[in-house]
Amino acid sequence: MPTPAQIDEQIALEREQIRQGLERLRDNTIKLQDKEYASASVYGCSSIQELLPKAIEQIKDTAARAKRGMVGKDFAVIKRYLAGIEPEAAAAIACKVTFDKVFSSKQKANQLQNVTDAIGKAIEDECTIRHYETNCPGLLHVLKENYWHRSIGTEQKVVVIKTLMKRYEVKHWEPWGISNRIKLGGWLLDCIIRASGWFDKELVREGRKTPQFIVPTPEFLEIRDEVMATAELFSPLAWPMLIEPNDWTNERQGGYILNEVMKGYDMVRRSAPCLIQGETPITFLNHIQKVAYTLNPFIVDVAETLQERGIAIGKFVPVVELPLPNKPLDIAENFESRKDYRRTAADVMNINAQQFKRSCRTRMTMNAVKVFKGREKFFIPWSFDYRGRAYPIPAFLTPQDTDFGKSLLLFAEQSLMTYEAEDWLRFQVATTAGKDKETMEDRLNWTLHNHALITRIATDPIGNLSDWEKIDEPWQFLAACHEYYHTCILCDRNYTNLPVAVDATCSGLQILAGLARDASTAKLVNVLPSEKPQDAYKVIAEVAKPNTPESIRPFMDRKTTKRTVMTVPYNAKPFSNRGYIREALKEKGVEVEKEDLTATVNAVRGAMNVIVPGPMAVMKWIEREVGNAIDRGEQEIQWCTPSGFIVTQRLMKPIVETIELQLLGRCQIKVATEKGDKVDKSHHKNATAPNLIHSLDASLLHLSAIRFNAPLALIHDSVLCRATDMGILSAIVRETYMHLFAEQDYLTNWAKQIGAESEPPIIGTLNPESVIESTYFFC
Repeated sequence: MPTPAQIDEQIALEREQIRQGLERLRDNTIKLQDKEYASASVYGCSSIQELLPKAIEQIKDTAARAKRGMVGKDFAVIKRYLAGIEPEAAAAIACKVTFDKVFSSKQKANQLQNVTDAIGKAIEDECTIRHYETNCPGLLHVLKENYWHRSIGTEQKVVVIKTLMKRYEVKHWEPWGISNRIKLGGWLLDCIIRASGWFDKELVREGRKTPQFIVPTPEFLEIRDEVMATAELFSPLAWPMLIEPNDWTNERQGGYILNEVMKGYDMVRRSAPCLIQGETPITFLNHIQKVAYTLNPFIVDVAETLQERGIAIGKFVPVVELPLPNKPLDIAENFESRKDYRRTAADVMNINAQQFKRSCRTRMTMNAVKVFKGREKFFIPWSFDYRGRAYPIPAFLTPQDTDFGKSLLLFAEQSLMTYEAEDWLRFQVATTAGKDKETMEDRLNWTLHNHALITRIATDPIGNLSDWEKIDEPWQFLAACHEYYHTCILCDRNYTNLPVAVDATCSGLQILAGLARDASTAKLVNVLPSEKPQDAYKVIAEVAKPNTPESIRPFMDRKTTKRTVMTVPYNAKPFSNRGYIREALKEKGVEVEKEDLTATVNAVRGAMNVIVPGPMAVMKWIEREVGNAIDRGEQEIQWCTPSGFIVTQRLMKPIVETIELQLLGRCQIKVATEKGDKVDKSHHKNATAPNLIHSLDASLLHLSAIRFNAPLALIHDSVLCRATDMGILSAIVRETYMHLFAEQDYLTNWAKQIGAESEPPIIGTLNPESVIESTYFFC
């Protein structure tokens, strides 16, 4: 039990999280307004989302009246410039610019002429890029790929594209002129004012002049204040805790001490708040919250050194700000010199802006490290998603962080080394080094044969960066090398507390194999015992190869099929399969024709029907039965998992229109102000199989974790514990899978829960008890 002093310290920390969260929200809002990006603020986004449908209707209505001659003479000019853009696009741009200008902190930004000119210019910029899209789409695509993401704002993007198009002598864009831009912008602004009632024109006396300004109405200011007040409730930063989190119950909020008062975090995210969950899932959630962690001082020291030196490794990206070039002495009178300086300075500013964005997560992680550095231990509050999967509430210093974030964690509770622990540490070193597809014996031998490499890295990581920086998971490899060196090579430490991870082998197919009792699939995904790890991706690639175009056959290997095979159990469709296979071939330097790509996708999916028949049949059956349930009038699909977690899948169809803008990207516009009341049948059919799989792999871990009495962490279908405990945990996971699918016919049970009209396609060739002997079920 925590002492009163510890509770007070935790409450002080949570209040500091609230203070910093509020400060960050308010600072971000002010910064956005300073940069004329109020449309990206919390109140800007929500307000524009509500305003857009009304603004679109107003523009359409006004344009319709213009055809009947019921608007002013300027509309003849306006109509010409609106011809190249849809009402939806014009409304989206005009709303954005209006919010940016009206709420800008820059002096006179909201003056009527400035607002209308800015709206007109934004419309012209969009039409300019569309002009180039029509006249030279190939060149525009290349220029976007090479220059677009280097630019720090939409205005610079337009300047860059115009300049380069001129260089390539593309048909010139005829500028509209400020007068026409103001007429167009003024007309669109009036549409927004009439549609919303949120803005007024106000005369302000300035000496002899009385210019007009656009100001928000008192009604809108009330809306803005309400939106910001709501946002502030959810703004606190989420950090780990200094004491054990409060237990969750069906009646009380758990996690943070102040959560019971604030109610900022629910036990089940995106689910019905009053849903009663079973005892086992809640026991599981409270169990994993009691695991204590501490920072890995070795990793912290390395990270701080690299941060000081501005060296990026993997997901660790410190801020490295390049200095602006010195201004040439003749910049005032020499046009070429001035032009060269501006170009060079713009390049530096673009690089710095991109670097600052890329370093965001690293900066926030290192800020959290400062808070918990030197702490003997801390705890992580967890909650469920609506399928029953557990997620940490904090965003940093958790087992589900990036490679760098994970490497910072050690279990606070240490355990004495054993001979078995040495093997599991060897396994961790080799696995994080990229040997995760090798046999257990090969992984252990790789580590034994690379003691010199491990020693170099563990004793001088900065001096030997080239030995570990290019590895896929460099930071976890570094942490594993350090742990192994001190416990197994130098042997100056007889305890270990490094989290060692084992993963399910293609967990989607493992779960579906159990549901269908399909032995052939179970063997391919290591549910059944074998001397070496089975590779479903490779087998499917070999079977698909004869049916692929001849030009593709030399490149058909596990890497080409992996993402497709991995995602098909989660209902990935041929369209997304195409993207995965195209990318895999592109990495091999192969550009594939459209027809060949289609043939390859069909070959892979056809091979899966042959190689994993049970899972493919189960998914088709689920899709059909869920469609039948929706046709019967069901509003939601609900089921109870073997651990007692209640999954509620409610998917309604919002009424939206999607528009593609060249400068602002893809925008989704709600046509109705509320969500549609129509059940999204297609979404239900596509989502149910993945959600059932996720709920069952979550259930497997619920039932396993409550039997495990040592520190434990989770990453979806991966488990982490100390090397001394991995043998016990692996056995518990295998036993739980066996009980899950051997002692009950869950698919038949699930069919009854959803009112299925036909029997599930159970093959019946699998004996789940065999998983007990499988070395590679989780590895």
